[in-house]
Amino acid sequence: MWALAATGGFRGDTEPGRPHSCPRHPSACTMLPLLLLLLTTAHGLNTIPYIPTLASPSLGGLITASTFTLEQPRCVFSEDPGNPVIWLVVAVAEAVNTFNDSVEPGSPERAFQRFPNSTPAYMTLNTTLLNYPCPKRPGDITVLRVGSETKCTEDESRPTCNGPLPGPGPYRVKFLSLNGSVPVAQTRWSEPITLRTAQSLSDTPATGSGHSASMIALTSILSILFAILLAGLVAMLVFWGSDTYSGSSTFSKPEAVTVRRYNTHHVYDQPAARL
Repeated sequence: MWALAATGGFRGDTEPGRPHSCPRHPSACTMLPLLLLLLTTAHGLNTIPYIPTLASPSLGGLITASTFTLEQPRCVFSEDPGNPVIWLVVAVAEAVNTFNDSVEPGSPERAFQRFPNSTPAYMTLNTTLLNYPCPKRPGDITVLRVGSETKCTEDESRPTCNGPLPGPGPYRVKFLSLNGSVPVAQTRWSEPITLRTAQSLSDTPATGSGHSASMIALTSILSILFAILLAGLVAMLVFWGSDTYSGSSTFSKPEAVTVRRYNTHHVYDQPAARL
């Protein structure tokens, strides 16, 4: 039971002469400032009610087998005198609830080359607010293609590589603003994003379906028509060949030549006639 001490405090887990806020175990008193520091840090991280979204569906290649395209966070983060750096966080869907904002980008726990086997999230596409001007300027490209770099996929010296995503996901993303190594603002997580997958041969329609039967019938009709057309062409070629042969034989037939016989008279026969 608790008993009222002479000093006006409560006596129970506290010792006489020791403040009631500090229990008997010194380690507990040491943890108290750390908890207060964590609460202060968490309170200082501003969560912006913005949800990252995919770009317009009219954009070609919005989602591929290893990339997807986001809208830039224009007019989302406010101006800060410290000129913080805005990062894109890419995580597997099941790692959202356990994501630690205090882990710095570029560390092994945030390296692209270890995603998603040993690290469930990585950070990439870092830039300042100057590259996200508000309002949008005419002619600006306001999209971010996630997974567009291929040269740094295996390069561990570039842990913030924007490399191709290793599988269909689903993935979730958010933007995180860091002032040095201290997170100061973040957006909400996006909805799950699933990439495209190649269709296997087993997923193709079977030949016994109604659609395939109609295609077979149409193919058969076309084949019969083609055979009839081919037979007609062969017959025409045979007819033209025989006609050409008969015409050439008429012109090649030799003409009959009539040779008239003439009796030649020589002047040498005249003296003999006189005798």
